[in-house]
Amino acid sequence: MPASDPAHIDARGMKCPWPALRVARAMRTADAVTIEADDPIAPGELEALARQQGWSLTSDRPHFFALTRPV
Repeated sequence: MPASDPAHIDARGMKCPWPALRVARAMRTADAVTIEADDPIAPGELEALARQQGWSLTSDRPHFFALTRPV
């Protein structure tokens, strides 16, 4: 996978904290991750994880999130 392509996680149907745990694991080796997560708690957990780690979090549509490391 080229360095510019973010890792993608399909966490639909998973209850928290699993989506956040999957992102944390993926970000060990990636600079960017996209995730689809439909648990209503996921946005808050992903936001807290991103804030704690210093990552940016964006969401351009429901249940789809992008996390990136700062450059």
